[in-house]
Amino acid sequence: MDNQRGRRGGSWTAALLFAGVSVVVGCRAADTDGITPVPQLLAFLPWLLAPAGLGLALALLARWWTGVVWALVVLGALAWFIEPYGKTAEPGGPPLATLRVLTSNVEFGRAATALVTAVRRERPDVVFVEECEYTCDATLKRDLGTAYPYRRAVAAGGSEGSVILSRFPLKGTDGVPGTMGMPGALADVDGHPVRLQLAHPMPPLPGQLDVWRRELGALREFAADRADTPTVLAGDFNASQDHAAFRRLLDTGLRDTARLAGADRTPTWPARTAPRLGAQIDHVLVSEDFSARDARFLALADTDHRALIVEVTLHGRP
Repeated sequence: MDNQRGRRGGSWTAALLFAGVSVVVGCRAADTDGITPVPQLLAFLPWLLAPAGLGLALALLARWWTGVVWALVVLGALAWFIEPYGKTAEPGGPPLATLRVLTSNVEFGRAATALVTAVRRERPDVVFVEECEYTCDATLKRDLGTAYPYRRAVAAGGSEGSVILSRFPLKGTDGVPGTMGMPGALADVDGHPVRLQLAHPMPPLPGQLDVWRRELGALREFAADRADTPTVLAGDFNASQDHAAFRRLLDTGLRDTARLAGADRTPTWPARTAPRLGAQIDHVLVSEDFSARDARFLALADTDHRALIVEVTLHGRP
């Protein structure tokens, strides 16, 4: 009797695990982000292998063969969707210019000093800084103003401030409207125009999903309307490749440089558990004019995000 009761309990536990994972996988298959808690769980899609695997073990112990089949279907779907998303075709034209791009969310400006140290060490050409409030903005002006004489900023407190720093001359653009600052610029990269746009949409918090979708949609509209100008779109997207709203950005033709450089799925948030556990929500996206290599993730003190630095090369049109 106890053995039968144990099997029944194992079957029920496995069924609950499979049901939860199946809802998330089903939304991924249907190309939708669904409702809370699905968007939050989609960010950690690869890690759903753990509850699915536990459910398979329980189903085997309980000799629940229907559950075993269910587990294999769910695990197969997870393995399929874990594959990287987006195009990887290399540009066919000759190389025109190479630039190093860094993006960092400094968490309410707390990591400004750590960022200055990293920038001085890594010497990127363009720096995208999210959550750079007034004190952070002043720190970057004071410590990096000589090396990076060109800047575009949205001056604001808390998480709303953002800054683009550049060694290349910048001409201001309208940027993308959002709850948090998303400045833009047109850079003169060795005589070649390159559009720069910082990304920092709202996170997919419960009750804020409509704002999150709307602001990612605004970034998609920017990407779709780039008018054949080489483009770099970088920042904290608060979304991974497992979110439909982010995949629609990639569907405009933008490439994720982490994938191009062989570092897709490397977590950037939360920094405390990365790289062992987390989600890649910080990205540098580029138009098809660029190739990318040497993507690296930097641990900075006092922020919950890891910075991303990548070397990209602008190619001429064949």
